[in-house]
Amino acid sequence: MIARLNPRGVVFDMDGLLLNTESLRMQALDDCARELGAPVKTELFAALIGGAAPAARAALETHVREDLPADFWKVYRKHAERRMEAVQPMPGAIDLLDHLERRAVPAALATSATRKSVERFCAPFGLIGRFRAIVAKGDYANPKPEPDAFLAAASQLGVPPAECLALEDSYNGVRAAVAAGMTTVMAPDVLPATDEMCALCVVVVGDLSEVIALID
Repeated sequence: MIARLNPRGVVFDMDGLLLNTESLRMQALDDCARELGAPVKTELFAALIGGAAPAARAALETHVREDLPADFWKVYRKHAERRMEAVQPMPGAIDLLDHLERRAVPAALATSATRKSVERFCAPFGLIGRFRAIVAKGDYANPKPEPDAFLAAASQLGVPPAECLALEDSYNGVRAAVAAGMTTVMAPDVLPATDEMCALCVVVVGDLSEVIALID
């Protein structure tokens, strides 16, 4: 049984953790593959979730160049736009933010997405103002799995990384948070928790509502 957590700050990922955007993108990828009749190595796309490790990105670019139709990305964007009409907060996300506010624990967002994407997807749910700090692509040097995004978020919160709780859904995100020195909880979305993830995290939860009970 995990001991209760008492973080001075909580850092959220966005895609697949705060919002259901990752699963919608994977659905769009499947839609695109069916329309074009093109085999898609989805494990390569999965490797990019939560960040862009150089080896995974190089493999994806080779796959796109050699195997996919020239109009793949145009068709994908069409399906992605349609799927994104169904964006919603992930289960437990709003309740957890409410809980943190009641306890006066500040929250930050540390995402690999652009600030434009943060505004587009978070604003309709009133989420922008729920975070004391928002760190997006372009606000730090190196993408996840490097720790830069989480370190920048902790700095903006004014809380040492070791006193922050990081919430992630992806492998690259978990690795980044742990590298930053944060206590890390994984709430898997499209990627299941592996042995590596279970070893790195203090706990793996079914959804964010379970985190409420962990915070003292």
